Amino acid sequence: MASEQPDGIAGRDRSLALPVAEQAGWDEVDVRAVDTVRLLAADAVQKVGNGHPGTAMSLAPLAYLLFQNVMRHDPADDQWLGRDRFVLSCGHSSLTLYIQLYLAGYGLELSDLEAYRTWGSATPGHPEHRHTRGVEITTGPLGQGLASAVGMAMSARRERGLLDPDAEPGASPFDHHVYVIASDGDLMEGVASEAASLAGHQQLGDLTVFYDSNHISIEDDTDVAFSEDVPVRFAAYGWHVQTVDWTGTGSYVEDVDALLAATRAAREETGRPSLIMLRTLIGWPAPNKQNTGKAHGSALGEDEVAATKKLLGFDPGAHFTVEDEVLARTRQAAERGRQAHAAWDETFTAWQEANPERAALLERLRMQELPDGWTDVLPVFPADAKGMATRAASGEVLSALAPVLPELWGGSADLAGSNNTTMDGEPSFLPADRQTKDWKGGPYGRTLHFGIREHAMGAILNGIALQSLTRPYGGTFLTFSDYMRPAVRLAALMQLPATYIWTHDSIGLGEDGPTHQPVEQLAALRAIPGLDVVRPADANETTACWQTILEHTDRPAGLILSRQNLPVLDRGNGEYAPAREAARGGYVLADAVDGPPEVILVATGSEVHIALEARTLLAAENLAVRVVSMPCREWFAAQPQSYQDSVLPPSVRARVSVEAAVAQGWREIIGDAGQVVSLEHYGASANYQRLYTEFGITPEAVAAAARDSISDAQRTVRPGGQQHTSAPTEGGTGDRP
Repeated sequence: MASEQPDGIAGRDRSLALPVAEQAGWDEVDVRAVDTVRLLAADAVQKVGNGHPGTAMSLAPLAYLLFQNVMRHDPADDQWLGRDRFVLSCGHSSLTLYIQLYLAGYGLELSDLEAYRTWGSATPGHPEHRHTRGVEITTGPLGQGLASAVGMAMSARRERGLLDPDAEPGASPFDHHVYVIASDGDLMEGVASEAASLAGHQQLGDLTVFYDSNHISIEDDTDVAFSEDVPVRFAAYGWHVQTVDWTGTGSYVEDVDALLAATRAAREETGRPSLIMLRTLIGWPAPNKQNTGKAHGSALGEDEVAATKKLLGFDPGAHFTVEDEVLARTRQAAERGRQAHAAWDETFTAWQEANPERAALLERLRMQELPDGWTDVLPVFPADAKGMATRAASGEVLSALAPVLPELWGGSADLAGSNNTTMDGEPSFLPADRQTKDWKGGPYGRTLHFGIREHAMGAILNGIALQSLTRPYGGTFLTFSDYMRPAVRLAALMQLPATYIWTHDSIGLGEDGPTHQPVEQLAALRAIPGLDVVRPADANETTACWQTILEHTDRPAGLILSRQNLPVLDRGNGEYAPAREAARGGYVLADAVDGPPEVILVATGSEVHIALEARTLLAAENLAVRVVSMPCREWFAAQPQSYQDSVLPPSVRARVSVEAAVAQGWREIIGDAGQVVSLEHYGASANYQRLYTEFGITPEAVAAAARDSISDAQRTVRPGGQQHTSAPTEGGTGDRP
């Protein structure tokens, strides 16, 4: 359609250029549909009184083009394996997605748009995975969607390698494309830069990002803070870059054909990810608020909405107008989806018949089931007083699982040797020309190399987990989990089975000093609802914890592992409970010898053996002591109350928690008479034995706290209890008072 106004669009102001969409095949009904999208966005925000109308208005042609002309999708099956993926990274513009889902027939109704951002609606302020049908990912925190889309593209390549590695490009039923809409804000966020750098390095040709360059953010013109040449930056990352400028003629012309041509060129570029910078005017064609910050994050106002409707030839007094002809046109997406799905089914059936073993693997992965007998390969570690680091035990577990769980894959943020995240003998996941002397592999490899990009690693793991076929893990030091926190929080919100291997879990990492020694991280991570924080006490607990993590498919887990060796307990002599009990989150590791316990010592990870040594000291005083290993507070809290009470009898008020981290959160376990042995300050640079001694996290300190707790338990209830902590001295060390 040329930019001249034809007679067929009655009432539309002739000063507004029509979209150029001849190659796209658009007619007057399509233009009317796009204008309908703009006004639905304006009406929805105006009705609720808050939101982001401007981007949804100006991106209406792009979103319509994707859902009606470009993407392979089926509104009747939003989980179809053969679908293209759509990621709205600028989640504040959620109406950009919701309106297309409504028009295409994904189950949203006009009433859902009218209920935008209200209690119980299917259209929350930002798109939420598992909440609204057709939403692939929860977005909102800027940059996360784009970064996770990199994970989606990486996962698609890995899955193809597992299921159909020999098919010609574009010929596999598992080939699909990932499309992203990102904003200026997304491109400013560091996580997007990290992920884009890795995407270029990985040559992810199945990823296309549309960058809506409208130069407006909440603080209005982005020139106040953002002036870089984004296309040049992405070209330097190794991306295929194109620009479509709808402002380039001096007037605003939505050249849909130029955008379609760029999209097709991006799809044909199989060796690089693609960035298409689309220059738009936010809020177009609102007569007074287009191209302003007021169109970004607030309702336009009744007068402005009415004026916009008048410009587009709609009744200014009518709201949420969708004409029958428009809806009939957009709902044709359902028939196109049905036909595309049927054609795909033929290819898929042929693949199944030709690949019965891989088809069986696919069915297992789709059901998120583990294979029969998979636990038979899990290592059992012999008792060893000298012990081994739990990070080393984790590495052995991963290598043992490699042959039986092909879906399990991952790597590290440049710390593979320290995190023990490399499965023995497994190739690296990288383009063939990016192999190095030490790391061999190819595009379908298994060992991921994230580089020093912790934030992107977290988001990429989310994208991989969202594909629902493989189980990703990624490693770094626990103190650097802070870099990952926004992505981890989103994983918990989306209930994704991503696993974070966080090693060097305490001052036990020693000489690197306080910058690398986590203190507050355990408490901060436990504060994230839906995240399992898992800190095993020895090698065999590590095995049991890995098994439990993999048996969960509805949540992320952080596996917190030691740098230093920890004694491998002799579980066969009857003194210590079996390591499999770690699956309960907390269990009686060693009980009082005769009768009920007088005091209970509760410890995690590397401090469990300190609690056991304290038990020995107290037993010499004829005190009855129970030691509880509590590798996962979340798993323990999920146990029946009767089990929790059997481990921590309410009648035993004398309790001590032992963890080389801040005490926050432990009072609810130890109660009012309990004592806390913790670390309420930063660490220091020295060997770990010296640090534990200087900071008072020792068997002697735990025994002293136990005696105090026994005494306190004889007194009346004291809300809040007392706390034993180490305090730093001038030399940077501290003693427990």
